Amino acid sequence: MQIGIVGKPNVGKSTFFGAATMAPVEIANYPFTTIEPNKGVAYVRAPCPCRELGVKCTPHNSLCIDGTRMVPVELLDVAGLVPDAWQGKGLGNKFLDDLRQADALINVVDASGSTDIEGNSVPVGSHDPAEDILFLRTEIECWMREIIKNGFSKIARQAKMQGSKPEAILAERLQGLKVTESQIKDALREVPLPEDPTKWDDDLLLKLCGAIRERSKPMIAAMNKADLASEKDFERIRSVNPHCVATMAETELALKKAAAAGLVEYTPGDPGFRIKEGAKISDGQRKALEYMMENMQRLGGTGVQKCLEDAAYSMLDLICVYPVEDETKFTDHFGRVLPDAFLVPRGSTARDLAYRVHSDLGDKFIRAVNAKTKRTVGADYELQDGDVIRIVANK
Repeated sequence: MQIGIVGKPNVGKSTFFGAATMAPVEIANYPFTTIEPNKGVAYVRAPCPCRELGVKCTPHNSLCIDGTRMVPVELLDVAGLVPDAWQGKGLGNKFLDDLRQADALINVVDASGSTDIEGNSVPVGSHDPAEDILFLRTEIECWMREIIKNGFSKIARQAKMQGSKPEAILAERLQGLKVTESQIKDALREVPLPEDPTKWDDDLLLKLCGAIRERSKPMIAAMNKADLASEKDFERIRSVNPHCVATMAETELALKKAAAAGLVEYTPGDPGFRIKEGAKISDGQRKALEYMMENMQRLGGTGVQKCLEDAAYSMLDLICVYPVEDETKFTDHFGRVLPDAFLVPRGSTARDLAYRVHSDLGDKFIRAVNAKTKRTVGADYELQDGDVIRIVANK
């Protein structure tokens, strides 16, 4: 799974990325700091079955901290978008193309209104952050429309002669954007198109691209610099993007660095932190930490971890499952206990999981075993969150 980090310049995107992944990226306060996309790994939390099953797990593809599994997700930090990026402004088309394989988008917004639409610094509160949500949404949807339109006239005439269905035409045009035909069919129920593709005009296509984008690349707003923002700023953003989380990426990054230096105890996602006994900190550092704690208590934490998990679990509706090879010991063939944790879409089946583990397992699938209940289940068994599953396949 890949989550794209998007937004205009100078809103804290690279800081958010660095805070979520602790990867070294160039973090500065000017437009187009990020020229090449940065890829990194962040983690979302899920209950580990180890406590329920009374075993000590030995994770392989993830981490387990006190019974909480930290499951990896890939993040992609792309350089800031500016108005008319879809027309190539500000290297826009290149940056948009980097988002082709994203499953969901986190739109990092300067909730304090201290950057204008181009990403230049302005006085706090002088820019309406809701405009940034609308502009970025439009940029992505215009980009999708142009992909459909590229060389479309000839294809439309051929499709009209052949009587091709709209969803088939659109699926072919958008096949490189991780858009499924079922998502297109669902969007077409909201925005029906004329059967004759030669009559699809720009406005209708843009509206349809909005519906497709909502389904194929759902977007959550990270209301960043929340410590400087007012409740009125939050309400403005919520009015145009109900899926949003107040975030303080600089605070998250600072706390992770302080924890790495042994100054504080902090677990990502917690509503606060504790200064370690005997930690040598200056008066300035103590004052900064007090400011961080005050705002974390007001907002319920830094919001960075919540934003990632809302994207995975609420927007994409993923669940976490654990494949094993021995349903009695909960191990793989190396003897590792509960080694892997996979995020899969809700509604996935045992056969889907088999294919996720290895294509041969899917092709040669015989049955599965629910390791918690010890019951045999079939290919169509719908996986539940936290399932531990053994796949049985022909050799």
